[in-house]
Amino acid sequence: MSKPSEKAPGSKPQDAKALNRRRFFMMSGSVVAAAAVVPLAGGEAKADESQAERVKARYKETDHVKNYYRVNRY
Repeated sequence: MSKPSEKAPGSKPQDAKALNRRRFFMMSGSVVAAAAVVPLAGGEAKADESQAERVKARYKETDHVKNYYRVNRY
């Protein structure tokens, strides 16, 4: 008969460093949490547009917009 210390045929050896399913999901969750924190640790944010661009008028009633209003009866 087999000794109690021997493993059954076909069983996988349990390695301390083996990456099992549970450890994989725990580590991937940690990576996602760390990635979410990194952008928050950045410096001061800078505006992409200048003061003149922020003040200028953006809405223009073009022919395309007038046609949209006419079709939708605004």
